[in-house]
Amino acid sequence: MPEQGSVGASGDLAPLSHLFLPLLGKGQVYYHDKIRDAQEVLDELSMVPLELGPKEGLALINGTQFMSAHAILLLEKMQNCLDHADVIAALNHEAMLGSVKCFDEELHSLRPYPGSVYVARRMRALLHRSEMVNSHKNCHRVQDPYSLRCIPQIHGASRAAWLHLKETILLEINSVTDNPIIFSEDKTISGGHFHGQPIAMPIDYAGLAAAELGNVADRRIYLSMMETVPGLPKLLMEHTGLNSGFMILQYSTAALASENKSLCFPASADSIPTSLGQEDHVSMGSIAVRKSLRIVENLEKILAIEMITAAQGFDFRKPLKSGLLTEKAHDVIRQYITFAETDRLFSDDIQKAIQLLQSKAILQSLNEISRNFKLDFQNEDHEIFGIY
Repeated sequence: MPEQGSVGASGDLAPLSHLFLPLLGKGQVYYHDKIRDAQEVLDELSMVPLELGPKEGLALINGTQFMSAHAILLLEKMQNCLDHADVIAALNHEAMLGSVKCFDEELHSLRPYPGSVYVARRMRALLHRSEMVNSHKNCHRVQDPYSLRCIPQIHGASRAAWLHLKETILLEINSVTDNPIIFSEDKTISGGHFHGQPIAMPIDYAGLAAAELGNVADRRIYLSMMETVPGLPKLLMEHTGLNSGFMILQYSTAALASENKSLCFPASADSIPTSLGQEDHVSMGSIAVRKSLRIVENLEKILAIEMITAAQGFDFRKPLKSGLLTEKAHDVIRQYITFAETDRLFSDDIQKAIQLLQSKAILQSLNEISRNFKLDFQNEDHEIFGIY
């Protein structure tokens, strides 16, 4: 089934046609991990191809299922990134001795965007009773850089975009997107429910939100290596010179963040007439969702690298302890990725960090601690965020 060919209106006609060809004994299928001609497989299984009646062909292909299915995958991947982003940012916040005043509950009640309030509460839970926080309680630094101080506003805005897409897709997959709609023998309407515009725009919005999560994570990585934070060595390694430290890891996040920016042009802003002008406005939603998925996959890599650098900086604050949750997150990371005293093949560490992020092992550990100690911190299905 090809990824390309849909313009996101009149349904995802081209890819869905390939999807349903095997029911007619045409096209190709995966069978026992091999690509085979559909008719050969049907013959082996003694199955007869379908014979479609009036309207049944359109019913199979004239919908938004390609866009919707990919959007569900986008939601799942982005949700995982959002949950990890807060945890990893908390580790980095501790490593750079950031102030916790910016997470104050009363402060966020003055501008109560649901995403900001939610993230601020999570950050308070992550840093609760932290010795690292108390160690610089009376320092002279008045303000932190925005990548630390504005975590609730930045991460929260991305959460709002995620929630908007979630609500949209839930409505979409429980709706009729066929055309024409036959209500009865006397009532048939040729409408526009196949048009992907209602989901294409939120998909583009979610892609932008994911790119911004990566953008601010890269800024925190860069900031942690600048030797401007007391106690953190340049490039997060004590013996630089012959060692490059974590410099090339930040190169990688800079490249990924820049690539994501180039992918942020909204596909739904474009339209090319098709079908001899009958379909004179299309959504390009299939392009939007494939592009947004690429952004989120790049975001996974950026967050994995921030996980590595944040854990490295966190170790320089020992023997002080952070909050219960943040300490546990660091312990889980250290089960897979060790502290780096000298340069090594960091690509191995990056792959381990990506796999750790995708496995959700950190989040599962934090959920368990939250339940056991009755902490106000959740990563389970995000339903709590949806009630605001």
